[in-house]
Amino acid sequence: MPYEGEFAHYRSLHRIASSERVKKLLGNYRLREAPSATDPASCLQPVQIQPSEWAPSWVLAIDGSHAEVSIRNGYPGAEAAYVTVASVLLDLDRVRELDRSRPVDPQEFRKTERAESIDCALPGCNVIFEGESTARSSLRRTMYDVFASVQMSTEGETLLETYEVLLRHKPADRDQRCPYEDCPRTPNEYNRGVGRYPCSCPLTRPLYCTDALRIHEGMNPAGTNGALFAEIMQVWERVWVVHILRTLEARGWLSSLRRLAVVLDGPLAVFGHPAWLSHAISQELMRLNEVAKRATGGQDLLLIGIEKTGTFVQHLWELDQFEQGGAGKIAPQSALLPTDSYIKRNIIFSESSKPYGVDTYFGRKFFYKTRSGALIVATLPFLEASHRNLEMAESAQFPRLADATALLDQLVCSRYPNSLAPLVAAHAEAAIPLNIGKKVLERLARELVSEPEL
Repeated sequence: MPYEGEFAHYRSLHRIASSERVKKLLGNYRLREAPSATDPASCLQPVQIQPSEWAPSWVLAIDGSHAEVSIRNGYPGAEAAYVTVASVLLDLDRVRELDRSRPVDPQEFRKTERAESIDCALPGCNVIFEGESTARSSLRRTMYDVFASVQMSTEGETLLETYEVLLRHKPADRDQRCPYEDCPRTPNEYNRGVGRYPCSCPLTRPLYCTDALRIHEGMNPAGTNGALFAEIMQVWERVWVVHILRTLEARGWLSSLRRLAVVLDGPLAVFGHPAWLSHAISQELMRLNEVAKRATGGQDLLLIGIEKTGTFVQHLWELDQFEQGGAGKIAPQSALLPTDSYIKRNIIFSESSKPYGVDTYFGRKFFYKTRSGALIVATLPFLEASHRNLEMAESAQFPRLADATALLDQLVCSRYPNSLAPLVAAHAEAAIPLNIGKKVLERLARELVSEPEL
């Protein structure tokens, strides 16, 4: 790494370019074979989908954001993070009504959106709370407190109680060490429990059920922790979806799913330390779906994960390009349903016998080109055991595929390329501006840290 203000020269480029080791390494890279029209694992044929006439009254979009800021507390490199998860409820019936009488009054259009959010500040490197001995223990306590303090309805369960339902599905054979590195208990294994409870060692220091997420294990004690805060954000986004559905169930409102769709930013998956949540969420979604079908006359719930960037998005863009150049190879309103072998051969190279995403996904991907030409990479949840069979890709393995594609046709907007209106709105609520926003949050952190305790 250079010193501040130090710029690279050209000597290293000449040395690297002439290195025999570099030439040998580059020469050994495996190249992807050209797709064969006769090999289904290499070629993905579009499936013509007849979108349904289903038109939801409401779409709930969920998106999160996080930003790390410096803290002046006398310790070098001290940082905190602001994490927000926004939920935007879009009144599609009202949007359609306004659309019939263009031009639309912007003030009236804004009334079609209702937003709420989970907002919190989390300690990072060198930020230690009163009563805690390390930044890691401070983070663990804060995560638990946020889970315990958030709920959709004052008469319903908390986000913590929703999480504890999912925790029951965590495999018991997953090894995990006590979060206290100096725990005297032998072996130093994590003693899983619910709520806040004491460690079984003689020190009886507090443990939290949220420790089972293992996110604290990724804390960098001497540097920035952006990846850790991203893991926390993705957990809150996905557990919040389950929390909403469980609250609807508890209040007897699951029949509202006849006219409601939920759109989540990102794939239906959980990555990193808390990846075990993916299977837990899948189990709970299957249970909730059976209850929902009884309330909706047999209709599955509609939950869609949308990927804005990444390898799959790039691959879909390439599929739509003609060999001579230019887009439009895929016909509008076509869906592409990739199998495990297709993904491994053409997108994420792997020779593993394990299905792609088996440890991280609670849904499966599909590609769709909307009526207007937008290219969408989406995920629909596993709602039956047969949906998990990635060796094949049949329309029946993608719950409510026709309704999902019809919804995507309705939600595409021209604000950004290949964007969906509800996610644009949710991102606007959640996104923290990189420059002005960071300065405001740093000022807020500085003022709060310096405030004397009452």
